[in-house]
Amino acid sequence: MAHSTIHALATLLALAALAPAPASQAAPYIPANGSQVVELLPRRADATQRELRELRDSLSAHPANLALATDLAQRYIALGRASSDPRFLGYAQAALAPWWRLAAPPPEVRLLRATLLQSAHHFDAALADLDQVVAARPKLAQAWLTRATVQTVRGDYDGATASCARVSALANELVAVTCLANVGAVTGRAQHSEQLLDLTLQRSAGAPPEVAVWSLTLLAEMAARRGAADVAETRFRRALALAPRDGYLLGAYADFLLDQQRPADVLALLREHTRVDALLLRRALALALALTSQQTPNMAAALAADVSELAARFDAAMRRGDNFHQREQARFELSLRRNASAALALARQNWQVQKEPADIRIYLDAALHAHNAGAARPVLDWIAAHGSEDVAIARLVRQLKGGV
Repeated sequence: MAHSTIHALATLLALAALAPAPASQAAPYIPANGSQVVELLPRRADATQRELRELRDSLSAHPANLALATDLAQRYIALGRASSDPRFLGYAQAALAPWWRLAAPPPEVRLLRATLLQSAHHFDAALADLDQVVAARPKLAQAWLTRATVQTVRGDYDGATASCARVSALANELVAVTCLANVGAVTGRAQHSEQLLDLTLQRSAGAPPEVAVWSLTLLAEMAARRGAADVAETRFRRALALAPRDGYLLGAYADFLLDQQRPADVLALLREHTRVDALLLRRALALALALTSQQTPNMAAALAADVSELAARFDAAMRRGDNFHQREQARFELSLRRNASAALALARQNWQVQKEPADIRIYLDAALHAHNAGAARPVLDWIAAHGSEDVAIARLVRQLKGGV
């Protein structure tokens, strides 16, 4: 694969492939005056920071320079993923400002705009842009891969499979197999998909780190869903060794650790990663779990502070009209506020937008705790039609149907 294609694909994987976008932050703080210090940021002298400063300066001088703008936006998207800091996504959008609202921007901008739109769960708009990109540049692998990702999240598995097939003709084997395995994992072909992806990764020495992390994370989740905790643990740790600050990976591993009743490990994992709402939520869940076995004033106070902060962030997001936080907010209402009816309402709204295993799980869990098995019917029908293979989901299905 040409270097430029690898770079473009890595940029895509930094945000779009598999990973749901970082959750929204708290409402922006407006200082009283221009001299007030809001935050001190490290001025690192590494090559990446120097390049970014040079690009920003050049773009400020020439804001209509398409090549500069798209290069800077790509770098910000990658940094947003690598640092678990969603502010970089806003910087990426700002770099594209001259073209952002155009009905027909250049394909390079359309692709980046689609990546950022899907990060905010504006899936219809993202797909509209992607349809135009693949029509104009049908050999652009990253456009087909982004399209497959969005289609999988939305539950359009036939469409996602067709997009992955286009990826297969344009990208390397590991990328193509991971794309297809991501679909197979949620359509009743989990065992075969996991075996094929594991074999492909083993023979893909030298794969770009971003692609390897994507594949390893998916493999870890597949193992966790079938109850193979030891295998999942090994894969998560291998992925973390390659990308210790990857936001989606941190969240997925934290969820695994919570399922394994290991709150102390979650607290250690997320100690420096609570700027993102989804990761702050998982820390709060770990604190709540830890408090069931040990009561300490500091831990109780930390949990109360996290719950208060999360409530403020979710409230601010709702006032802004953001709706891509509903899965996390449903977990917050169910597990931290013990409000099953509110959680079920949020899970139902979220189900209209996305249909990943985590969306299935929170919907069923909320319906169970709300003692409203009838509300779960759309999801139960979806599982029967598509063949979910997840031990935690299977347990919830049994409970909703009156089993053990």
